[in-house]
Amino acid sequence: MERPDVEPYDALLLGSFGGPEQPEDVVRFLENVTAGRGIPRERLVEVGQHYQLFGGRSPINDLNRDLVAGIEKDLAGAGIDLTVYWGNRNWDPYLTDALRQMAEDGVTRAACFVTSAYSSWSSCRQYRENLYDAVSAVPAAAGAAPVLDKLRHYFNHPGFVEPVVDGVLAALAELPDDVRPGAHLAFVTHSIPLSMADTSGPTGGAYVAQHRDVATEVTARVAEETGVHREQALVYCSRSGPPQVPWLEPDVNDHLETLHANGVPAVVLVPVGFVSDHMEVVYDLDTEAAATAERLGLPVRRAATAGTDPRFVAMVRDLVLERAAAERGGDVARVSVGALGPLWDRCPVGCCPNPRADRPALCGEET
Repeated sequence: MERPDVEPYDALLLGSFGGPEQPEDVVRFLENVTAGRGIPRERLVEVGQHYQLFGGRSPINDLNRDLVAGIEKDLAGAGIDLTVYWGNRNWDPYLTDALRQMAEDGVTRAACFVTSAYSSWSSCRQYRENLYDAVSAVPAAAGAAPVLDKLRHYFNHPGFVEPVVDGVLAALAELPDDVRPGAHLAFVTHSIPLSMADTSGPTGGAYVAQHRDVATEVTARVAEETGVHREQALVYCSRSGPPQVPWLEPDVNDHLETLHANGVPAVVLVPVGFVSDHMEVVYDLDTEAAATAERLGLPVRRAATAGTDPRFVAMVRDLVLERAAAERGGDVARVSVGALGPLWDRCPVGCCPNPRADRPALCGEET
């Protein structure tokens, strides 16, 4: 069997958000996340109580360890020899440490897969800024920092969408028979400020448009499988920041209240904005939204995230091979579903601007 060609890449970097792994890490982690925003320490301590419900530990690092292991196994099974590195924006292992290690190991060029599928400053551009910082921080003694190519957005790749569809179908099957036919699909993602949403993507509005595209595709596929067309909505969780700053709404809890008042018999929560069961899922949905639903007497089930589904893991390989072929100048068939089509390899100039400062970033047309 001919081995897939990954030239010019000699490594893959998994970039993620990071999370605390013990109680004493929580506030320091939140200080990293909110650096430069002037949020009082007492507010961070208050928010940190969410983590204390789970032993002072975020699930995200363990989930990323599992994902790295899955990617390594998938690549090896396909005959691809790529070392997989992992670095976080906000907690150990940091991107700066990963880039230093890559330089010391002699990596010259790496594909970067980040655990955020959509366009906005916080979900894309900020990763690119942090990659710039990490590359710039590589000491001369470690060797030359590798060239980095961020893989394209994958919110509409079948390797992400198909596990979401199956998660919805499984959640529907868990609902009582008498309420299942009228169950509403609430697609949930992280709220961001309206100003950030309005400037997301190269021409604005990409964050919401991309989520709506996925929600429409998933709803249609679920209807094909079940023979039932369901009402759906895009809703939000994890709002933060001062109350006078408008963020995307409705909040998932408010949405549940509205659905209950309108006589909707059941709801499936679909965490379409998240690739795995990290804190926004296990707290905002499994804890907070579940408590709201219980108080209302509203049957709710939560669909699974893609996590380490083999199709999602194989998607990473597909994106690496796709980008490698493109960098070699070959003809590339880019797989996608929905109405928006496959997105760009390199972010356009002015895409998802930083709301607070003009900072340099890698992996875009301006670099």
